[in-house]
Order: sequence, then structure tokens, then C-alpha cells
Amino acid sequence: MNIGRMHGESEAYRQARDALLEAEIALRDQREAVAAQRRKLPRDTAIDDYVFHEGPADLDLDGPVSEVCLSDLLGDSGKPLIVYQYMYGAAQNAPCSSCTMWVDGLNGASQHIDRNVNFAVVAQTEIGPLRSLGQRRGWRGLRLLSSAGSTFKTDLNFQDEAGRQFPGVSVFGRAPDGSPCHFYSASALMRADQFRGIDLLSPVWNLLDLTPKGRGDWEPSLAYD
Repeated sequence: MNIGRMHGESEAYRQARDALLEAEIALRDQREAVAAQRRKLPRDTAIDDYVFHEGPADLDLDGPVSEVCLSDLLGDSGKPLIVYQYMYGAAQNAPCSSCTMWVDGLNGASQHIDRNVNFAVVAQTEIGPLRSLGQRRGWRGLRLLSSAGSTFKTDLNFQDEAGRQFPGVSVFGRAPDGSPCHFYSASALMRADQFRGIDLLSPVWNLLDLTPKGRGDWEPSLAYD
């Protein structure tokens, strides 16, 4: 569907809207080209079979807490594993509000995500506080894992030596020999002081970008009045 002339619009508006449509089409084509380039990444980066802590699927239960390996998360279906690198734990004493907004949206889409990929949220905090947060947020469609005690975050550059956390996503698959391999990671921080690396994973930023004001300097919060 092309966006045709609306009742009452000016000729100046129509010319600007037509030019904007061409820019939007070019942006779509660029996104698709980038996605195709991403799919060509070599699958030759071996990675440790990290061990995480996970509670029962029912967030209302306190236990038992079990250990699960990265290879277990991949399973035997051949589906890749996507991990959201949640900022909570180590030097990050409180849950990240932006990460929380991202995960809120991912939880809402979990039934669709699960049809295509394995998915988990990993935080450096202990499993108890992470599950308590999940209860409060209603994250009942997601696997919540703690990487406490492992080097998972630091090895993937989502935590520095001081314990500072960085948000992002990581994708894993299996090497030809069946062992886990790293395929792709992306952070919200693309380069020093360059942000918006994973904004496409949240509908909120993209909806705000449709408006006359745009996103401005608005930032999400863990709670609103």
C-alpha cells in the first residue's frame, strides 16, 4: 500500500512525504542488506560451554535451582540461541531501566520468538534477585539465567574488569562438530559515545520516532507515576 494523498494536505506536505517514502524504502533496503551481510559471518568462533543457574519455569516457586550449560540451551532442534545480555549484577546494583523495557517487550513476543529460536535472558546477579524481578515484571514467557560465578559476561565484552555492565544481545549456534560456537554479538554501545546499537529490538523507541517530537531525551524508568 502506498500512502496516497490525504484530505486537506498541502502540496508542500505531499512533496515532503513522497521524498520521505523514498528515504524509508532506502532504509529498508539497507537493513535487509545488513541482515544478509550478518548471515554470512563465519561460524568458526569456538566458545566455552558456560554454566548458568536457572530456577523452575514457574516463577512463583523458589526452587530447585539447577545448573544448565550453554549447549543445553541450544538443545537438539538445530535452532540458534539468542541471549539478551541484561544489565544487573556485579557493579550494576539495580536493574537497568532500558534493559527492562527491552525485556518487557521481548516477554510479550515470547510465544512468537520461541517458534524460531531458543531465547534466554542472562544477568550477572544471583538467580534469586533475577527471578524476583521477573515475578514483579511478569516475565513468565522467558528463561531467566544467572551467569554469576562465570566469565560469560566478561569474555563476551558485556562486563568490564570493574564489573560495569553493558547491554546487548549474543547469538550462538553449533559448530560442525556439535560444540557451541559464537555467531554474533551486538551492544547498545556501538563505539565510544555512540549509542542506539540495538534500538530495533524495542518497539518503544521506534514508535516515538514516528511522532513530530521524536524520542527527544526521554529515557525509560523501572516505574512511572
